[in-house]
This record gives sequence, structure tokens and C-alpha cells, in this order.
Amino acid sequence: MKSRKLSGTRRRVTILGAAATSVVAGAALLPNWSAGAAVSDDPTVDARTRATFQRLADAVFTDRTNALVDGGQADADKPLTDGFSDDVELSSGTARTEDATRSALGQRKQKLAKAGERYRGASTTVTLNATRVTGRTAKAEVTETTTLTYARARDDAPKTTGFQARHELTFKADRHGDWQLTGIRDADQGGLAVNTLSQPAPVKATTAADTMPNAPRAATTRNPAAAPKTGTTYDYKAMAAYAEKHWNAYNKDYPDFGGRGAGGDCTNFVSQSLKAGGWKHVPGYVYDYTRWFGNADIQSHSFIGVNEWSWFAQNSKRTKPLANVFQLEVGDVLQLDFDRDGSKDHTMIVTYKSGGVPYVTYHSNNTFRRSVASLVASYPNAYYYAYRT
Repeated sequence: MKSRKLSGTRRRVTILGAAATSVVAGAALLPNWSAGAAVSDDPTVDARTRATFQRLADAVFTDRTNALVDGGQADADKPLTDGFSDDVELSSGTARTEDATRSALGQRKQKLAKAGERYRGASTTVTLNATRVTGRTAKAEVTETTTLTYARARDDAPKTTGFQARHELTFKADRHGDWQLTGIRDADQGGLAVNTLSQPAPVKATTAADTMPNAPRAATTRNPAAAPKTGTTYDYKAMAAYAEKHWNAYNKDYPDFGGRGAGGDCTNFVSQSLKAGGWKHVPGYVYDYTRWFGNADIQSHSFIGVNEWSWFAQNSKRTKPLANVFQLEVGDVLQLDFDRDGSKDHTMIVTYKSGGVPYVTYHSNNTFRRSVASLVASYPNAYYYAYRT
């Protein structure tokens, strides 16, 4: 609908109860899948097999995450997935693909380190949400919850960052009934987890772009001139508190656009955060980009759409552009255009800042306090847009 953004440690922990939340969320997202009942059309996929699917998925994403950690996968004798054989294991093709993925993530780790982003530990937990069997093919929907611990964090800097990501795994049974993992697909539309190599899906702007103000791009160089906030119009701490409360526990007073349409829930989530900090509704027609409103029943496109939000923010003078992304402060908004086609693709809100580095929290993928330095290092060719709220 238009361009709306519908846009090395092995310890088992979860961030803020995320794993428990993911079980419920996953089942709700897949009403036609079996989330635990016996699979009637293939009796070999029993509780034991599903548990092994889950453990193998856990090993896959733990291996990927550890590739980003100092002393992680690069120093391991072999990946955790090598411990699986016989009844459930990686196919030879998937094993080669995962080797290449871990190698590419090792290169990303080097880029992050040059940008000052290093991790000294990580934990990954994978929840099996649902399984579906068709003949000799099984699909497993899982939710990954990962925490990364920053290395050498300053006293006032965040100690951890984290994210949730949904994946669909494909298993195929051979003639002996043994299962091989043959495919892994990111099920989120964001593509913004730090341990994924999938590219975020672009969003196309509407024709109204011809009559709407075009936000200027922001530079991504470090240590720009200071641009402190001088106004007290809004409660920026409340904006950050809302975002950090609901990054992985969605507010039921609003719809969840994750997994629906061409985009995700990112702008809807940021609008909720801005509203929590004092942004007032401007009622009107949902397609009128000079209007802005949202609740459980109805939302303007400027409330939930990436480009529409930008148009409203500039028309209303509720924001002004910043020259550099590192000038962002708590409560400010960052947008990205991944394919540089002039249409913005993703919206995030700053919820913390330390040492001149802003940290953003966002939906699609659900992410807590990811540094802007990490984004710039991971997406160096994207266009960035920084908004002072």
C-alpha cells in the first residue's frame, strides 16, 4: 500500500523476556501451521524431530553470531553445526553456504571493528514456532533472539545490543527418512539484523513525491560539529522509554504491520514513540500527508509510511534536517534509502547516545540499541536522512 513501511560465549540468556514473547508471536503469525501438535501426514516429524530441528537452527544462528565476536567462530575448531549427523543434519550445499556466510560475517566483523564496533560475547536462543510438512518436505518457522555484548564499553555506554529475527527453514527427507536442512530464508522484511547478509527490501515512493519536500541527505563522517538540542517542546526521554519498552513487546493499542504488505512496522513504531513524547494528532484524510494520526482502528499513511512520515515531518515543521547522522540525539529520527533510488526504506528512533555515537531502536527486525556506527559500516552505500525532532 503506497510506500508505507508495513516499512565467544554460549550462555543461554534472552533480552527482556524476548524468547517467551517470540513463542506467542510466532504462533499468532502462522495460524495455519502446527505449533506443537503431531504432524498427521508424516509421522516421522514427531516431538523429538521437531526438537532436533530447533537445536540445529540454534546452532546455525549461533555460529553466525559467533563469527562477529572477538574470540568467537574464527577461533573455534569447528562450527556447532558439525555436531549434527544422521537423522537431522545440514545438506552438503547448505554446509557450503553457511561456511561462506560465516566467512562474510568475519569480514563484516573487521569492518565493524574499524568503525569502533566490537563484541566480546554473544548469546543466541532459537524458538521453534511452527512446523508444516508436505510430503517429504518440512518447513520450520523459528524466531532467533540474540544479544551481543559490546567490548570495552565506556561507563555510560550501552553494555549490550540485541535483536529478534524470524526465519523459515526447509528440511527434506531422504529415502531413509533422515532429514537434511536444505534452505534458510529470512522471514522478516527488514533484513536489518547484524548477523544476516540478506539485503533489506526497498520501498517505492508514491507519485506524491513530486509535490512533497525532499529531505536533504546527511553525511556519515565521524566527529561532526556539535548540534545539541536547544528546545524542550517534546519529552525525548519518554520517546526513548516507549521505544525501549516495546521494541520486542508490541503495544496492543496499535496494529502490528510486521509481515504485512510491502514493508514492515518500522514507521508505525517510530510514530508511536513520537506520540508518547508529545507529538499530537493532526486529524484528517488518511491519504493527506499534511495530516498525522494513529490508533488501534485507523492510521494516516504519514503515521505508518516511511516517505509519507518524512513529508509530514517536514511540512509540519516538527523536524529539521541534520547535516550528519552523528549529530542525532535521543528522540531524533534516522531514515535510510538502501538502494539510493530517492525513496526512503526504513525508519528508526534514537534511544541512547554515548561518546558521540547515537544508538537506534527499531522494528523490522526488532532491534534494541544498535549503534549508528554499526549501520554505517554495514550499509556504507545507503543514503542517510537525519531528523531533529
